[in-house]
This record gives sequence, structure tokens and C-alpha cells, in this order.
Amino acid sequence: MKKIILVLCLAVSSLVLNAQKSTNEVLKNLESKTEAYSLIAQQIWGFAEMGYQEKQSSALLQSTLAEAGFTITAGVAGIPTAFTAEYGSGGPVIAILGEYDALPGLSQKAVPVKESAGEKAGHACGHHLFGTASTAAAIAVKEWLEANNKKGRIRFYGTPAEEGGSGKVYMVREGLFNDVDIALHWHPGDKNTASAGAALANKSAKFRFYGISAHAAASPEKGRSALDGVESMNYMVNMMREHVLEDSRIHYVITNGGKAPNVVPDFAEVYYYARHNRRDVVMDIFDRMVQAAAGAALGTGTTMDYEIIGGTHELLPNLNLQKMVHEKLSEVGGITYNKEELAFANEIAKSFGQEKADLLIASGIAPYKTEAKAGGSTDVGDVSFAVPTVGFGTATWVPGTAAHSWQAVAAGGTSIGKKGMMVAAKTLSLSAIELFSNPKIIKAAKEEHQKRLGTQFKYIPLIGNRAPALDYRN
Repeated sequence: MKKIILVLCLAVSSLVLNAQKSTNEVLKNLESKTEAYSLIAQQIWGFAEMGYQEKQSSALLQSTLAEAGFTITAGVAGIPTAFTAEYGSGGPVIAILGEYDALPGLSQKAVPVKESAGEKAGHACGHHLFGTASTAAAIAVKEWLEANNKKGRIRFYGTPAEEGGSGKVYMVREGLFNDVDIALHWHPGDKNTASAGAALANKSAKFRFYGISAHAAASPEKGRSALDGVESMNYMVNMMREHVLEDSRIHYVITNGGKAPNVVPDFAEVYYYARHNRRDVVMDIFDRMVQAAAGAALGTGTTMDYEIIGGTHELLPNLNLQKMVHEKLSEVGGITYNKEELAFANEIAKSFGQEKADLLIASGIAPYKTEAKAGGSTDVGDVSFAVPTVGFGTATWVPGTAAHSWQAVAAGGTSIGKKGMMVAAKTLSLSAIELFSNPKIIKAAKEEHQKRLGTQFKYIPLIGNRAPALDYRN
């Protein structure tokens, strides 16, 4: 009897050792491909294509995945730059999300001082790293499935226009996540953290006013200023801030205010966002903004229409998944700067008032927390209502760097960004492998997801039934 038990113990130990060896091989293989993936990320950093314009970035990731043996479905959900890439058969289906759009007006060279690269956009949110790391992870998991003869499908989602275009919302609306068991994502940042995330629900629109042109000095009485309509709307919405929940967010930019002071403008446009951590509050604020716009048009003798540009749900957490991902990120660890990177980081740190960069933040893993305060919005929110979803962040930027800044663009174009990118690729890979290996985690995550949704939940996209806003950056 003792001999049988000993044999069984040795067999179990051998299985554990082989599994450990397999994941170690995955990590080593990813590390060996750092240069190759860094080149891909650098190309996308150079393309700096804005939402729904990411033709080169999307094509590069598609070709990379196709060459690795994935089946590509391009132009999904009516979006030319959106795609899926899949490998495997049977279940479960594990999704990895990848973004690749840049932000307007944030061109920057990969130097530690503010210096434009002369382009109209820049990767100030690190999506060139996001898409590349997710691609690397999908390929690594595919190779693991293949080597271990495992059933299941790894599916990469190429998701454009996260920055205000709500690309993933159209993909959710079209049912592209209906057969997914778990969705994984990550995001560039200034620290390594896998605590529970949060995001604000968001609804955005462009309000367009139409008036009558006239000579502003010779015959102003004949004119009706579309800009007056925009400014009147802005005035009323700004007064409304006193009468909404204090953690709401409303912001706008006038995208067209006329061309010359001596011409009464017959067209003007203002672009608005409304945000809160509850989508019902966002919908109420947005409806009041529409009423303010209508009143502004009435009072200025103009007419008005509006176009919904984007709309996203808040982020639904899943602590069963979050704890597992935190463990995997902790296993991978943070990054260490070399001499050149340290000099770059210290110079960048001075630009936001620090004497030097905090190396412990970059090399360490932030303590695990079950709650977070939302600061921005993401269309991952809609994915999280469709399927159990989990994410994390890695230190691709110098600690202290704000997103949507020139400092983020600069670091993202250096080896600092690439090191954080590979931490993300490894963490995504280990997390997906754990899910394929341990179906109990998937079951618990689904149960938690259903409980958080509640029995009465019905998914209603905040974008309504509009077609993708492919020209919203024009």
C-alpha cells in the first residue's frame, strides 16, 4: 500500500513539475522574442494612427497573428480596422483584448524633454504597447495549447478607437463575445498593479448649431450666430454642474467656432462628454445636456442637431479573476532600469516636479486591493457586462507619469515602455494558461459575474443603434 501511495505521489509531482516547466518555457520563449515584439510596437508607435484610422497598425498585428497560425476575421462589426484572430478548437474560449489607436495633438519624440515629432497624433495612452503585448500573449498561449495538446480556443480581439470611439461597444452589440468564457486585458501605466479596476460610464456627442451668415459690422441684424448657440449651451451646461451628483464629470471642446471675427458664423460645433460611475446617471445628465442645447438654439434663433459619438458602460469587477491575475503579475515581477533608462527616467521625473524616478514602484508590484476609484472611461466596460473580464497595468511609463501626456508618449517609445510591455505579455500568458488548466476558476468567475449582473439586467448600449462613428476624428 505504501509503495502504491509513493508511486502516486511521484506521478503527481511529475505532473506538477512538467506543468511548471511548461510555463517556464513560455516565459523564456517570450523573453527571447522581446526584440521582435519591440520592433512591432515601435512601428505602431511611429504610425500613431487615431481611432478608426489604424489601417497600418491593424494590418501589422493581423499579419503577425496570421503568420503564427491564427485564423483572421477582418472588418468585424462594420469596422474596417477591427478584427478577431483565433486558434484552437472546443472550449473554453479565452479572449485577449488588444488596442492600437493614438491620441490627437500629442506628437512627441522619444526624448525626456517636450519635443514634437511633427505628427498630428501620439501614443499617449500606450496602445501600441497594449496591442503588441496582447498579440505576443495570444501567440504564446497558442504555442502552449499546441505543445500540450490542449482543447480550447485562444481568441485575440483587435479593438480600434478606444479613445472616444467606443470600438468594443459595437463588437459587443454584434454578439462577438457571446461564446467567450473569460476576457483578459491590460493597460500601460506608471506602476505594476492588478487590483480590482474601475471605470466611469461615458456618453459623448457632437452638438451642431446652424445659423445665418452676415457681415458682423455692416449688417449684423441679418445674421444669426451658430457660435452664440454653442456658447449659450456651454453657459447652461456649466450652470448645471451645481445640480448634478458631485462625482459626475462633464467636459467639452469647441471643434468649430467660425472662421473670421467679421463673419457671423452660420455653423459651429461643440464636442461633449458626460461621465459617472453609474450609466443611469450618465444617461440623465446627457438628456439634460440635449435640453440645454435645444434651449440655446431657441434663444439664439439658430437650429441644432447632435450626433452620438460614443457611449460606454462602467467596469464590472470580478474578484475571482482579479486575485488570480494579481498572483500571476507577482510571479512575473516588475522591471529594472539600466543606466541609460535610469538617466532618461530621472530627467522625465523632473518634468513633473520629482527629483528622481521612484525605482521601487517600477520594480515592485502594488498591494492587492478589492476596490478602486474610477478616473477615466473605457469601452472594456461593455465587454465586462457581456463576459467575466479582468485586467491589470504595468509600468511602461516612468512612475508619476500621467496618461495622455507627452511624457507617456516619450517613455512608450523607449526600452522602458517595451520592458513593461513584456511584463504584460507574460502576465496575460500565465493567466490564460491558468484558466485553461483550472476550469474551477472559470466556473467561479461566471457565477460571480451573474450575481453582479443580477436577474433583471438587460444590456442596452449607450450608443443606441447608430453605425460605428468611423469619421469621429475628422
